[in-house]
Amino acid sequence: MKTHFKKLRNTNYLGSWDLMDDNGVTTNKVVTISGTKKEAVHDGKGGTEDCVVVSFNECKSIVANATNLKAIQKITSSPFIEDWVGHKIELTTKKVRAFGDVHDAIRVVPVSNAAPKVEPKQQMNNCKTLGELQNVWLGLTTEQKANKELNELKETLKTTLK
Repeated sequence: MKTHFKKLRNTNYLGSWDLMDDNGVTTNKVVTISGTKKEAVHDGKGGTEDCVVVSFNECKSIVANATNLKAIQKITSSPFIEDWVGHKIELTTKKVRAFGDVHDAIRVVPVSNAAPKVEPKQQMNNCKTLGELQNVWLGLTTEQKANKELNELKETLKTTLK
């Protein structure tokens, strides 16, 4: 079994790397919320920062950012953390631009509405801007990026998108 280097950093909280197998493929995880609280979390600079932590019955907690907290509020139809307990959510990953780079981040989605797998060709054809095309391309695997048909489509779309 392989160990992602980020698993060595802060083992108390779930990260996108925890949803990844030995081949780098991520698998969504359905979890049940057991609680939400403010907690002092190691900030990576020798100090701590007060963060919102959402706990689950099935696995480690996540440090929840505003995006994930809003998603949980929407899924549970309540802004009150006490009402979130017992609700099932799905944890997935998404490529996000942050801190001057693109990173995998945990995202909360409704269990019944988990995004279906969309083929890369369809994802690329759905792009309306060069920025969207770039984000789709960054999310592809190395094998997909080496695909001749996808490369040709990317070059064609680069000339037609603004």
